[in-house]
Amino acid sequence: MIPLTEEQQMLQAMVRRMAREKLKPRAAEIDNTGEFPWDIVELFRENGLFGIHFPEEYGGSGGGVVDLCLAVEEVAQGCSDAAVILAGQALGSKLILLSGSEEQKRKYLPRIASGEFIPAFALTEPGAGSDNVSMQSRAVRDGDYYVINGRKIFITHADVADIFTLFAKTDPEKKARGISAFIINKGTPGLGIGKIEKKMAHKGNHACEVILEDVRVPRENLVGAEGEGFMEAMKILTTSRPVTAARAVGLAQVALDEAVAYAKTRVQFGQPIAKFQGIQFMLADMAIKVEAARQLVYNAAFLADRDYKSKEAQRASSMAKCFATDTAMQVTCDAVQVFGGYGYMREYPVERLMREAKVTQIVEGTNQVQRVVIARALLED
Repeated sequence: MIPLTEEQQMLQAMVRRMAREKLKPRAAEIDNTGEFPWDIVELFRENGLFGIHFPEEYGGSGGGVVDLCLAVEEVAQGCSDAAVILAGQALGSKLILLSGSEEQKRKYLPRIASGEFIPAFALTEPGAGSDNVSMQSRAVRDGDYYVINGRKIFITHADVADIFTLFAKTDPEKKARGISAFIINKGTPGLGIGKIEKKMAHKGNHACEVILEDVRVPRENLVGAEGEGFMEAMKILTTSRPVTAARAVGLAQVALDEAVAYAKTRVQFGQPIAKFQGIQFMLADMAIKVEAARQLVYNAAFLADRDYKSKEAQRASSMAKCFATDTAMQVTCDAVQVFGGYGYMREYPVERLMREAKVTQIVEGTNQVQRVVIARALLED
C-alpha cells in the first residue's frame, strides 16, 4: 500500500465508520426494493464525499484518484449500491474535469461536487459495448447547434441524472477520430429515458436506455474539439478503472471478513470448520488475492494522479481493474462455498456480494478487453 497522508488516513477512517454505521444496515433493503437510495445521496452531500476528487477552486476537497479509491473501497464494504453512486458521480463528471473548458468547469463542477447535480456517463450502445467505435449515435452541426440522434443503453443513473456526458459521431468516415463529446442537460427536448433494465444486482442504481430524437445541443456544450471524444473517453477510463477496482476490493474484503467470521462459529464434526485445513487454505488464498488486488489498485491510482496520460498509468489501470475484479468474483464465490448451503440463501450477505461482484468484470471494459490492452502495452515496449 502506498503511504497515506494524514488527511487521507482521516478520510479513510471517517468513511469506514460511515459505512459500518449508516450504509451496511441499508444494503440488503436496497437490494430487495430496487429503489434509488436518496438518503445515501443526502448522506454523501452532508459529508462532502461527492467533492473528494475535485479541485478546491470548483468546490471540491482537492483530492485525487487515490482519495476517491480510498472512499469507494470503504463504502463498498458497507453497501456496494452506495459505492456505485459515489463512483458514478466521478465517472459522469470526468469528461468535464479532464477536458472541459474553463466556462464548462465553472458552470457544472461546483454543482456536481456538492451533490446538487447527478451526472450520467452515456457511452454504451446496443451494438457498441467493448467496441465503442461502432457507435451509431450521430451529431450533425446545424449553425450554433448540434442535432443528435441515437440510442444509448445500460446508462447508470440516467433516470435521476441532471446532466449527461454523451458521445456521438460527428464524422462517421473518420471512425475513432470522428467521435465527439457533449454535455446534455436534463429536460432538453428530444432527450428521453426508455427501458429500465432488470439487473442481477445493484438494483438501487438503475441502468437505463437513453433515447435521443433530434436533440439540439448548443455548440458551447461540445467538450474539447470535434473528433476528440474517443480519446477523451479513453483518458476518463484510465482514471475510473482504478475506482471500479477499488469497489471490487471492498466487495472482496467484506466477503473474506464474512467467511472468516462464519468459519469460526459454524460447527461441524464437533468443531468449528475453521479448524479444518481445507477451509484454512481457502481463507488464506482469499486473503492473499485481496491484498494483492489492493496493492495493484493503489499503485494504479497513484500513477493516474501523477500522469493519467502516460502509458504506464494506462497499463496499470487495466491491470488493477482486471485483477481486482476477477479477485472479487473468485473471493465472493469462495465465501459462498465456505458458508455451504447457507451461503446460497438470501438470508446471508455473501449471496448478494457474489451477484454484486460479477458486474465489475464487465463494466468500463470487460476483463478480456483489459487483457488485450495489457498485452498491446507489453508488445509495444
